[in-house]
Amino acid sequence: MNLQNYEQARQYALNRLEKELSPNLLYHGLAHTRDEVVPAAEMLAGMEGICGEPLYLLRTAAWLHDIGFIEQSVNHEKIGARIAAEVLPGFGFSDQEVKVVRNAIMATMLPQAPTTLLEKIMADADLAILGRPNFMPRNDDLRQELAYFGKEFTDMEWYSRQLSFIETHAYFTESARELLDAQKLINITELKQTLMTHTP
Repeated sequence: MNLQNYEQARQYALNRLEKELSPNLLYHGLAHTRDEVVPAAEMLAGMEGICGEPLYLLRTAAWLHDIGFIEQSVNHEKIGARIAAEVLPGFGFSDQEVKVVRNAIMATMLPQAPTTLLEKIMADADLAILGRPNFMPRNDDLRQELAYFGKEFTDMEWYSRQLSFIETHAYFTESARELLDAQKLINITELKQTLMTHTP
């Protein structure tokens, strides 16, 4: 595969995400893919020495990782992997390349269990927000999105749940730990303080 194959896949993903994602996806909207996950995947790939064809495959997976949300939120990773299998051969991707992309998309499914380096980078990129300064407002976006889809939580439930998730989470790549762990600890402290203010 080459840059042209990748560009066709990227444009396909961008068009569908722009036109078909629900506006109620306050967290998993286009910005999550375009402004958070794709740049994080590219940065981690650079730090991990990934270049050439593997980088194009990773970037393709990053663009497609949440495309399943155009159909439904439940099992969106499996839907994304299916869409990748349907469309990528038409953009010049080989069966093996499609498999790599599909596996990278599936590596974002919780609980994450990536096996290859590309899958580990993809998994870390998808949860890079845990180690970013804007974690709390984006966490609020996720809560509002879930509420729209019928999953509502009390403040106590929500912050306890998020604290448990972030405290038990660990990045898979050395690069992600180096880049994101310090801010993640700050975010954990902020979550704890927020939880204390909502404890009866």
